[in-house]
Amino acid sequence: MGITTESSDYAFVEPGSERGPRVVAAAPEPLLDRHLYRAAKRLFDIAFSGAVVAVGLIPGALLCLAIRLESPGCPIYVQQRVGRITRRGEVRTFPMLKFRSMYADADERLEELRAKNEADGPLFKIKDDPRVTRIGKFIRKHSIDEFPQFLNVLAGQLSVVGPRPALPREVREYGPRAMRRLSVKPGLTCYWQTRGRSDTTFDEMVDLDLQYIAERGPLTDLRCIADTVKVVISGDGAC
Repeated sequence: MGITTESSDYAFVEPGSERGPRVVAAAPEPLLDRHLYRAAKRLFDIAFSGAVVAVGLIPGALLCLAIRLESPGCPIYVQQRVGRITRRGEVRTFPMLKFRSMYADADERLEELRAKNEADGPLFKIKDDPRVTRIGKFIRKHSIDEFPQFLNVLAGQLSVVGPRPALPREVREYGPRAMRRLSVKPGLTCYWQTRGRSDTTFDEMVDLDLQYIAERGPLTDLRCIADTVKVVISGDGAC
């Protein structure tokens, strides 16, 4: 039985036909009334990300200069990621921002490295990726490369807490179970970032994301943020 709610935050999806995914069921309700939870979550996203952007403006500018000095190219990397599912089950993408941690020709070199992929499922990971710069290794280890995504949070494309947004080519390989990751707005951090990161398999990542979807609520989100701070400082599980 499909649903026709204005938002797809509480809809599960399955791949469907060549027309794309279709909405098939409502997800579990959060701890509070869903509209109150969504409103509170959005207000928190705006306040928290706005504070981070304000504090990080000058350090971010200095990091951009360092990235540019080490390797030619724009220090900000823009990549299309999958975001919200529409009422019709259509997959929407948005331009996700990152500090560039690889050389400018990284996308062109992907195919030559695909045989060395160390991840399973649709993911692509190499621990000693030759495309990563020296500065890139440090900012990836401590997730500093993700900080420009607080601008995506301000724009409403991401939440602070939610499953990490997937690449369109990854979503094309999703089965019905993995598609359920897309039932809520993606975020900067979630259980996967605090419980293994690159050390987990694709199926384990999906398990953790579905667990978050079932448990999500204000206290869950705050605990996840606190756990993320610890992981960012330690750099554990980074690829």
